[in-house]
Amino acid sequence: MNTTRIGPSLLAADFARLAEDIGRVERGGADFLHLDVMDGHFVPNISFGLPVVAAVRQTTRLELDTHLMLQNPLPFIGPFKEAGADSLVVHVELESTQAVLDAIRQHGLQCGLAVNPNTPVSALYPYLDELDSALVMSVEPGFGGQAFQPAALDKIRDLCAEIERRGLDIPVGIDGGVQPGNAADCRRAGAQCLVAGSAVFNSPDPARVIANLRG
Repeated sequence: MNTTRIGPSLLAADFARLAEDIGRVERGGADFLHLDVMDGHFVPNISFGLPVVAAVRQTTRLELDTHLMLQNPLPFIGPFKEAGADSLVVHVELESTQAVLDAIRQHGLQCGLAVNPNTPVSALYPYLDELDSALVMSVEPGFGGQAFQPAALDKIRDLCAEIERRGLDIPVGIDGGVQPGNAADCRRAGAQCLVAGSAVFNSPDPARVIANLRG
């Protein structure tokens, strides 16, 4: 059975028809929605926040995988849980990584940790025992529609090898520029969760794209 999970990135949706777009990808077989929350400080862009997450929660039964690209996510963990997030993904590049992971756990949420392209994947290793998922960024976070960086594939291989060496069960995801043309490479490298924005939401046939991504 194919265990690859596909998470369309909401950043690529048409926000004027958000409920309709979410319905399209949900009917098309999406496994979860990936919600990129940006503060204009940790990344050079601003996206959306708590009201949009709460509105999306009312629109879909899909898991809301909420990616907090925030300079200081700690005060927002409780509010994002209340808004309907199922899992929170934060970045290993934060100065307060351990405190944030502890808080996510305390709030009973699934806990993910992401690593940026310029950060060695080994930065995730000290936290692996505490994670429900790990996310390798294959673009610089902040903007959708960027070109895929193939160097992320080596990071995934190394990360999967370390997870296996420790006997852990942590799904590894990849986020950024993922589309049907590189999805097979991502899966072969070991990625189990593929986050794809433009490839899914910009397609007239999301079901076909999602099936191609899943392989």
